[in-house]
Parts: sequence; structure tokens; C-alpha cells
Amino acid sequence: MSTKSSSQAARVDLLHQIIHYHIQTKHHFNRYARSLRYLDWANQPDPFRRFEGTQLISLPLLSPDEEPLSPAYEAIHEQGAVSSQPVNMRTLSRFFEFALALSAWKKAGESEWALRSNPSSGNLHPTEGYAALPRIDGLDLEPGLYHYAPKEHGLELRAEFRADLIERLLGPFPPDAFLFGFTSIHWREAWKYGERAFRYCNHDVGHAIGTARIAAATLGWNMTLLDGVDQDTVAMLLGTDRKENFGEAEPEPEHPDCLAVVWPNGAVKSEGLEVRGREEITDGKSGIPLFLDTAIVKELAGATWYGKANRLSQEHGVHWDIIDEAAEASWKRQTDKLIIYLQSKSFPSSDTPHTSRTTNDVGPSSDHIIRQRRSAVAFDGKTSISATTFFHMMRRVMPLAERPQLKRPMPWDTWPYDPIIHLLIFVHRVVGLTPGLYFLVRDIRKSEFLQRAMNPELTWTIAPDCPAGLPLYWLLEDDAKKLAVQVSCHQDIAGDSAFSFGMLAEFEGALKERGAWWYPRMFWEAGLLGQVLYLEAEAAGVRATGIGCFFDDPVHEIVGIQSLAVQSLYHFTIGGPVEDRRLQTLPPYHHLRPRS
Repeated sequence: MSTKSSSQAARVDLLHQIIHYHIQTKHHFNRYARSLRYLDWANQPDPFRRFEGTQLISLPLLSPDEEPLSPAYEAIHEQGAVSSQPVNMRTLSRFFEFALALSAWKKAGESEWALRSNPSSGNLHPTEGYAALPRIDGLDLEPGLYHYAPKEHGLELRAEFRADLIERLLGPFPPDAFLFGFTSIHWREAWKYGERAFRYCNHDVGHAIGTARIAAATLGWNMTLLDGVDQDTVAMLLGTDRKENFGEAEPEPEHPDCLAVVWPNGAVKSEGLEVRGREEITDGKSGIPLFLDTAIVKELAGATWYGKANRLSQEHGVHWDIIDEAAEASWKRQTDKLIIYLQSKSFPSSDTPHTSRTTNDVGPSSDHIIRQRRSAVAFDGKTSISATTFFHMMRRVMPLAERPQLKRPMPWDTWPYDPIIHLLIFVHRVVGLTPGLYFLVRDIRKSEFLQRAMNPELTWTIAPDCPAGLPLYWLLEDDAKKLAVQVSCHQDIAGDSAFSFGMLAEFEGALKERGAWWYPRMFWEAGLLGQVLYLEAEAAGVRATGIGCFFDDPVHEIVGIQSLAVQSLYHFTIGGPVEDRRLQTLPPYHHLRPRS
């Protein structure tokens, strides 16, 4: 067999493995995906990873009225509306606060548990965050790799990087840029959810990409995923391949997910940027690569490393081999030399074509919305929202894929791909819209494909009074509350809300075109979309929550999907929350502040 044929056969085998994982981990009316079926409380994973034997550098705990002050929530969605802040200890503190920090503690009797800025399935928090920092004027940190410790709101030094090497690595990027990375500890989710945990971990990565991009926006910073990087390079840079640093925690390894580059907006003097292909082009144009120099990363990995990971559980019960197999099958093995080039074409502000809201309608501050975000545990079955608010939310999840990447609305300017996630919406209580089934096509170019994948008898009619340019279709008129509850694992939150929806992905075709490594990215996009709507719900005076438990194929049957061309990956619901008055809410860092 030729090398080319062998490579193609291996690619097909990986594709079959990841599709097998997806099918195996579906929930059915008569059978749920495999899990332990009970909670082994004695071995509940510690939600806080620490690296023992290394330096912890505390970030300043800033109150909302301290610098840097946060802009209005609407302003972060307006390009150029937020002044860019310098990278220093205070701005870095704000960045981590809004991206990954604690947002509150909940207390019931003697029990306390933390909530965070980044949502997580079951509040289990498999996602860990890292920053690779060069020497930056005004930033009192040595060049190196740092792990963020959310409970302490501090940075743990994992590796000292030679200043000249990290400077060379970041040379192609704008001034004062730094790298930001995520890893997942699959065990934290598998402890509760079993074999479906790989899905949920990747949902959480998507949410964290969203919280990081939004955190950057509050500081006037930009961010893009460096998704041209191969996963071995991500592992080298973040140190997840260093088994000696995990010791007794080896049954709880960190899976390297992704890297992003973050930079102050003022560093790029351009009208817009776009991805121009998979080959490196050296024609004198100014651009930003979406990949790293692997040779430099290898040199950096030879640095002095510090710390050994704490063990999260004493015992680990069942080991779900299928998760390891899915992680291996979806490992990104190639470097894609994607480059973002400067463009001169200007575009209107991301919000202007969609809604009458502007930054003149100051409204709530972005930090207020970020801090108050919670996952609703129940809805009142009464609260409605207006059609205007509903349409505004739908506009927020439209990435405007026809634009160059960094001229897309925030946070879609961090996502270097065209959208493949679309929304099947159960409308219950939207004033001005008839209850029933609706569909939002997030890339109008995909309309024909999606209609072919579904029941041909469905009537695709633009929703009444829908704003021009919003591809929101009315499919069926009916009371969809019972149906939404039934397919969402009989959870009342799907029907007691104002509306709920399933995120349907262009599935088999996308995997065949791009490869098995694309599978996690489907969930990242779904999580990123969910994060947008979490904050939009708070801004509208309601609340949202993600639903990871749903009956996969019964969802598809609602609209006649009979193949793997389209698959449901995540459910979500938004409405009037019911607060549990038995719980006490405490400030996020009350445990660190001096007691009076």
C-alpha cells in the first residue's frame, strides 16, 4: 500500500472511530448512554487543580469600581467602542476574573460550593486555563507558562521561558500579545456522566472560549484561536505531555485542547483581517498566523518546569476507555498554516444592521452581566419575552460568515471557521410569535442543505415580523412545550421556559471533509453559542441554562432527520428563573479577604 493510501486509510479509520463514539453515547428513550448510574460521593473530584511545589503569584482582587472599569455591555459588541487597555497585573486580573474566576459561593447548611464565570456541565469544571507570557512593559511577571488557580485568583508558575525564545515565538503577532490555552480533565465529568463526558468537556471548552473572548472585549483586547496548531505542539507548550509532573494524579491527565492569541486592539492598525487559506504565503503582506513555530515550542519545552499536579480523587471506579479512544481519534495531528491577512474593506458595526440598540443606550455594565450570570435550575412556566428581545438574541448568535474573520461580531471574530451549528427552536412564550417550531439558519448559504436533510413536507416560512436578513423560519404551529420536555430527558426546564432549542450540527459531511479532529470543534462552537445566549438572557432580565441530557434521535425525528448529515449536539433553554431561597449566596473571594 502506498504512503498516500495508507494515510487515507488511517484517516477513514479515525473517522469511523469518532462516529462510533458519537452513536454509542446517544441517549434513547429506552436506554441512556453508559454511566455509573450513581454518584460516588467519596471520590467526587476536587474542582480545583493545583501544582504543588511551585510559586503562586496572587492577582489583585479588584472591586467593580476599581480600575480598569468595565464598559457597558452593549459597548463590547461595538467594534472600536472600547478603548484598549495596556497589559499589566490589573488588566490581567480582570481578564482572568471574567474568563475563569469564581463568581460566587453557594451555601446550604454546612455545604459550600463555588460558581464560576465559565459555566460547566454539572458545575464539575473540567477546564483548566494557562497563559504563556513574554516580557511586557508594565507587566510584573517573568516570561513563562502560568496556570490559573481560580480559588486563589492567582497564577502558578509552571515553566520559566527564555525571554528571547518566547519573543521569537510571538514575533509574528501584534505587540504585547500573549498566548492563552485550555486543557480538560475528562475524569471530572466522567465521574458523573460516564462515557458521554467527552462531549460535555468539549461543551465546556466552547463556553470557556466564549468567556475568554468576552473578557478580552471588556479590556479592548482582541483574540483569535490558533487552530492551525497541531495538538502535539499544544501539549508541549502547556506541559500536558510531562507525565513526571502529574505523579499520583496520572489517572487524571490533562488533555490539551486549544490555544488562542490575545492582544491589545491598538496594536493592529487595520480595517479588517481574514483567513486566506492553508498555505503560508510570503508576499510581503501584513498578517497574523494561526499556527506556531513548532521548533521554537520544542526549545521552550526544554525549560525548567515546576510543580506536581494534585490528585483529585483517591479512587476512580470505572475507567471509560471509549473516552480515551475518542480523544485519540480526534487528536489534531497536522499543522495548518492558516494566516489572517490585512484587508482594506470596511464594514458597518456588527450591531448596526441588526437592532436599534447602540452604545448610547448605556444599560448595564459588562461586568455586572458577567458577574450575575448563573445557570437556572428551574423556570416559572409564566415569564414571557418580547419578539423584539427574541430577535435581538437571534441576531447575537449570527456570525456574519460572509465577513473577514476579525470583522465579524464579537465573539465570532475569535472563531476561524464558518458556522456549522444551527438552531431548532421550541417557542413557548414569546409575545408576538405563535408558539411552535422554528429554525434559525446561522449561515444562509446552508439553507438548501438543511432543508434537504429534513422532512420535505415542512413549511419553511420566514417568521412573522422577522427583521430583514435574519434567516429565522417558522416550521410548525403547535404547543411544543410537552415535546420539548420529552426530548430533553423529561426535564421540565425545556418547557417551562420562554423558549428552548436544540443545536443541530452539519455532521457527517463536515467530518469527512475535515477529519475526525473536527469533532471536538463542533462542541466548541455549540458552547461558544451557548455562552453568548447566557449573557444575552441576563441582559434581557431572564436566565438561561444548558441541557446536555437529551434523546438524540427522537430530536432528529421531530423534523425528519434520518441520517448522520445533521446531528443534535446541545440543548439550551431561556426563561424566568425560580430561585432556591434555601441557598445563601456569598461573595466569590470572601475566603481570601481579611475577616473584620
